Amino acid sequence: MALSFLRSNVIARHVKRQFYQNKRSAGYVVLIPEIGEDADKNILLSDNGLPEFTDITIEKCIAAISKQSLEYESGVKQIEHASPKCKNAFTEIFLPLEKFDSQLELTWGMAKALYLGNSTLMPTKSYIQIHERAHQARMTKFNSGPIFQAAVDEKNRLKKLTDEEQRLLDKYILEGKLNGLEVKGAKRDRLGNLLGSLKKERQIYREKVNTANKLFTSTIADESILKEFPESLVKAMAGNETGRGPWKATLEPHIFEPFMQYCPERRLRWNMWQAYRQRCSNYVNKELETSTNLEKIRSLRHEQAQILGFDSFVDMSMETKMAGSVENLYSVLDSFLETAYPMQEVEIEMLQRFANERGFDVKLEHWDIPYWQRKQKWSLYNFDENKIRDFFPLPRVLHSLFNLCSTLFKILIVERTGVDTWHKDVKFYDVYDESSNRPIAGFYLDPYARQNLKIRVYDDAGWHISVRNKCTSTETTPLSALIFNFQAPIDGKPSLLTFNEVGVLFKRFGHSLRHLLTTANFSEVAGLSNVEWDAAEVCGHVMVHWLYDPHTIRALSGHYKSEEPLPENIITNLRSVRRHMAGYDLCQELYLSRLDLELHSKKTFWRDLMKELWPKYNILRLDKYDSHPLSFTKVISEEWGAAYYCHLWSKMIAADIYSAFEEAKQGEQDILSVGKRYRDTFLAYGGSCHPSEVFRRFRGRDPSPHALLNNLGLSKKMIEE
Repeated sequence: MALSFLRSNVIARHVKRQFYQNKRSAGYVVLIPEIGEDADKNILLSDNGLPEFTDITIEKCIAAISKQSLEYESGVKQIEHASPKCKNAFTEIFLPLEKFDSQLELTWGMAKALYLGNSTLMPTKSYIQIHERAHQARMTKFNSGPIFQAAVDEKNRLKKLTDEEQRLLDKYILEGKLNGLEVKGAKRDRLGNLLGSLKKERQIYREKVNTANKLFTSTIADESILKEFPESLVKAMAGNETGRGPWKATLEPHIFEPFMQYCPERRLRWNMWQAYRQRCSNYVNKELETSTNLEKIRSLRHEQAQILGFDSFVDMSMETKMAGSVENLYSVLDSFLETAYPMQEVEIEMLQRFANERGFDVKLEHWDIPYWQRKQKWSLYNFDENKIRDFFPLPRVLHSLFNLCSTLFKILIVERTGVDTWHKDVKFYDVYDESSNRPIAGFYLDPYARQNLKIRVYDDAGWHISVRNKCTSTETTPLSALIFNFQAPIDGKPSLLTFNEVGVLFKRFGHSLRHLLTTANFSEVAGLSNVEWDAAEVCGHVMVHWLYDPHTIRALSGHYKSEEPLPENIITNLRSVRRHMAGYDLCQELYLSRLDLELHSKKTFWRDLMKELWPKYNILRLDKYDSHPLSFTKVISEEWGAAYYCHLWSKMIAADIYSAFEEAKQGEQDILSVGKRYRDTFLAYGGSCHPSEVFRRFRGRDPSPHALLNNLGLSKKMIEE
């Protein structure tokens, strides 16, 4: 999943051709020599078994990935040839495939880390080539009829399978089905053509949105408008480190979103909002309209699902989700809406009253909400992201995070010096089990923003790269890279984080723990591999919940000069800050989740569908020019089609998991035993056991939405109080 998401962003940000003039295929040519120079040497690893980043070159990466891809494809062919005589698929097919995967995945992971961490060492064009070649090679095993049949036969032959063996076989069988290995004749040919057309349409849609984002700019010459803007936003709008204007507001998320929160000039907010919501519609630029592409993508996805034997693309999507069925999913989403919608009404009414009291004498509209929402949060809770930054120096936050993990999960995280990295700011850490004197895993940490050297997307939520998976047969341990865009140390100050950035760090690190602490034997189901999409973000969200524990926040906060603790009133108010306008925010998430699902299950024209759904989830009226589905790249051109709800589902599961820790804090059981149970289930199993079963083993029951509603202050009991 993470890989597909990365690939979409890579292509979206860097394809340059003018698609509305060029009628040729939207694909690109992969120009990689099949065997480069130095291909026979172990060119990428140092003696300690870690990547040798200081001596790496694009040519060496290309040579390695080319050689490994050829060996991979040749190995798959040999396995296919021998498969009819196979007596034990695990020893004769799947273990050899694990060995082929090991080196390919490491080189691929290194290229990803370089691309995201230092683009001068791995330019986009080169990374796309490496990515495509590796992806092409890896897919051969999932597109293999003989390997698919061997998995089916093995599952039918063996009556007793471990969880891990069952999951491994199920993965190969499901991948084969979704790749059309059971489809024959003309339908098979049609499926191939259809997938080619779908790739082309998605790329065109992506390019159009990307171009539309860059076309719009709003120039601001009056410095007084920027009076309350965060320094990072001023510099981003100025396009330089001095922050001197003129300043340009664009539709790129890392500018658009904070601009809407801090801009005091309503006319400017309206201008930005209109441009953002009308992107790629006929109202703006007919050459960039995506309505035709959107409808084509919907149609092709529906046909793809039907060829593969599903009623709709949503039904097909459920095959790789924890939710299990559309009916179950809708039931959960509707239960959230039942509580969130009436609360949204109260919140908007209170925000209107707050704005009126401060001289705002018109009705709140969409472009007013972020600005007044921030103002109200400061007024009610004395909370402003940038005004409490001094209390979260990165070294202290990291130390407290590592201590928390050591306490809960009985591990030690120790920095190792002298390790080759892609930049001087990057550090390497070994992870030790409390009972072992040898590292069980390791990770790189690249914390700081570097102008024009790092990819920045969406809300700069950081990246976790699985550089190497755990694999028993090859005796390899997990290796990760964590890459962020935090403020760098300057003028004697350490890196200072906003509370949101502290959350980003905790979330990504919690996510990485699932990769680093897995105990599965097969890399194909170890760690984050093979985890259902709607459970993939669970462990990250669990870690974020600890930021609302007063003891934890006291430990990790302290003024970088005086070590003065974060004011007690802010610590007390953090839960209230999280709950601020939670009904409104949850309704937005529910609306987009339902819009995605209905776009991929119905044939109704997108605009009619939008108009039908909008009033069920939103108090504010739908603007008649609003065309937001036409730039909904996450579900239309990336990999989240019929899967947008996954973010909310993961939050629900995480909240229920964390409620077990909260119960332990209240004395019902030992909190360390809960930590051990969490490590032994969610962190250990990874994708080697279905997440529904993992949850039952941890919690002793099926998941419930009540914990998330409680955390957001939206449970019926809390609302009544």
